[in-house]
Amino acid sequence: MDETVITVRDLTVELGGTRILHGFDLDVRAGEWVSIMGANGAGKSTLLRCLAGLQRPAAGEVTVFGRPPVDEPAFWRDVVHVADEPAWYPWLSVREHIDLMRAVHDEARLDTDTALELFELTGRDDVAPPRLSTGQRQRLALAMGLVRPSRMLLLDEPERGLDLDFRDRLKEIFVAYAVAGGTLVMATHDDDLAWATRRLTLDAAG
Repeated sequence: MDETVITVRDLTVELGGTRILHGFDLDVRAGEWVSIMGANGAGKSTLLRCLAGLQRPAAGEVTVFGRPPVDEPAFWRDVVHVADEPAWYPWLSVREHIDLMRAVHDEARLDTDTALELFELTGRDDVAPPRLSTGQRQRLALAMGLVRPSRMLLLDEPERGLDLDFRDRLKEIFVAYAVAGGTLVMATHDDDLAWATRRLTLDAAG
């Protein structure tokens, strides 16, 4: 696919008077999977937040699907951002969280049972998220992101809390998403998870 879906030009971001990114450029095509790597503090999460319209840059231009990213429903119909652990509804079960995500969208990529099986949550589907392990909660967050329709995934350390066996499955899930035409931009420290991706390494100077 030749369509460019992300364009970043001369991006500069400052947080608390500290320059995190400076003069950063990026182009990402539809169906591409890009891994953003680098040490903590290099700006990986900040870049994802800029792409999600959640961080205002000091300078530069960012467009996603031909328009500036904004925190509005029309933008989130195309884009999923999986970053910090979400605020769970403590009175809803794992299954009900996935059902809720499917219910608020006109279409869904996966039915609930398929999502539970794919993310190895079938045996925990009647449990409230606060009672899950860290890895199980991360799998639920990813399931909720993948179950809804989207054209782009922005993923901040999706490997967080996951064991090695499930990380292998996660690679397969992401490959299938990209093959179907979806675009992924992922901040990660995991060389193995990023094995088949286009890699960009940020340093502390941006």
